Amino acid sequence: MLDRFYPIVDSADWIARLLPCGIKGVQLRVKDRPIEDVRREIRTARTLCLAAGAQLVVNDYWREAIDLSCTCVHLGQGDLDAADIAMIRGANIKIGLSTHDEAELARALALRPDYIALGPIYPTILKAMAFAPQGLDRIGEWKQKIGTIPLVAIGGITLERAPGVFAAGADIVSVVTDVTRHADPEARTRAWVAATRPA
Repeated sequence: MLDRFYPIVDSADWIARLLPCGIKGVQLRVKDRPIEDVRREIRTARTLCLAAGAQLVVNDYWREAIDLSCTCVHLGQGDLDAADIAMIRGANIKIGLSTHDEAELARALALRPDYIALGPIYPTILKAMAFAPQGLDRIGEWKQKIGTIPLVAIGGITLERAPGVFAAGADIVSVVTDVTRHADPEARTRAWVAATRPA
């Protein structure tokens, strides 16, 4: 479903910039915008990803994902409280879930997600986190518990740290600031693709 490199961005404009760099999956995470803007961003992002043969993952807005015929959503633990999993599944939409501790992992596994995310692996500047950095050892623990479900590692990961993250057991690495705050986001994305996609 997802490549080993999985960027997260906050607009369809970012997706338009990064798709030509070779990405095959991207999460659209739009926050604090009017719902009309969110729907417009999702609709545009879906069109772009369909044309490029890339997987679009919609963060949080599962109702809009259903309405706009998207194929994958990502839900945080808070999002789960209000999400209708049966409705999402009924629309043939795949589900990714965030986890940070054992209780959240148990909750996620009970819902049979299509992937599980663990984070933050390292300290992150993106947002204030209620959880301390998980570290590399936790990746291995999570992978043992979830088995064949793809494990996405996120939080403070850079291209230079990626080999250790994969070696610890992650199937997929997700990044935000290592691309969006890089001096040359397109070049950084191409470097990620080259480093994580088999020859």
